[in-house]
Amino acid sequence: MRVRHPIHIRISIPAQTLELHGADGELLKRYAVSTAKNGAGEQSGSFCTPRGRHIIRAKVGAGATANTVFVRRRPTGEVWTPELAAAHPQRDWILTRILWLSGCDPGFNRRGLVDTMRRYIYIHGSPDVVPMGVPGSIGCIRMRNDDIIALFDRVPPYTPVEIVEYRIAAGDWATLGASAMPVRERVFIEEQSVPADIERDTHDATSRHVVAFGPDNAPIGTGRLLPDGHIGRMAVLKEWRGKGVGAALFERLLAMASAAGIRTIQLNAQTQAAGFYTRFGFAIRGPEFIEAGIPHVTMARVN
Repeated sequence: MRVRHPIHIRISIPAQTLELHGADGELLKRYAVSTAKNGAGEQSGSFCTPRGRHIIRAKVGAGATANTVFVRRRPTGEVWTPELAAAHPQRDWILTRILWLSGCDPGFNRRGLVDTMRRYIYIHGSPDVVPMGVPGSIGCIRMRNDDIIALFDRVPPYTPVEIVEYRIAAGDWATLGASAMPVRERVFIEEQSVPADIERDTHDATSRHVVAFGPDNAPIGTGRLLPDGHIGRMAVLKEWRGKGVGAALFERLLAMASAAGIRTIQLNAQTQAAGFYTRFGFAIRGPEFIEAGIPHVTMARVN
């Protein structure tokens, strides 16, 4: 089981976003970023952005003036300007603040030739003329200077950072139904033998939906929020389980409920999955019951 931290970061390579989340999954802030133009990868010398679980190992630049230039994590005494950039067109500008990342998974992003920290992968500030929302770095995660200052001030050392190859989309059934339904059919109807006439209901048309899309833009997970605050139809394809997709989907649904002013959020959880929801502050309300032949419990949280 993954431990929930008071605050954590999720960086989506497909979406080119950095999300800051609180302990109960609430979305505190979403920023546009720029990851590697070479895509995702962990190998030293690849100039790719590493994936997986990380922590902020060190914070550099507290109190520095915006646009302060850093080389090897030390201020050079320069402040970035268009004139300085024109004089040094080949420099990869690391400005303002640095959050130095360290991988957590030996053999994948830690130690040897895949070690994130030894590759000097940072979250850092960039010239304001550098586009965000599109890949462009040589491995690091670039941010606007104002954004990196705000993030730097909110996150302590050892804050968890997850870098993922999926993105989350939110919308109505007309927009996302064609993507959500194949996931639900594979998980509920094919894998769990839920009858199709139970899985499909009239609530889809009035609900808000979320769908996770993988690196090939195929749907890999889904969930929905009913107008009355019920969350349901949480499903992730088997090959994507254990990779944080379910947590990302659930956090987006919680953020949608909060934005809609819903105070009490409820769900009917499969009993074997109740521990997942307790990590987000949900408590069991009432006895176990059977739905579609599967043991369930009702759970709720008051925001």
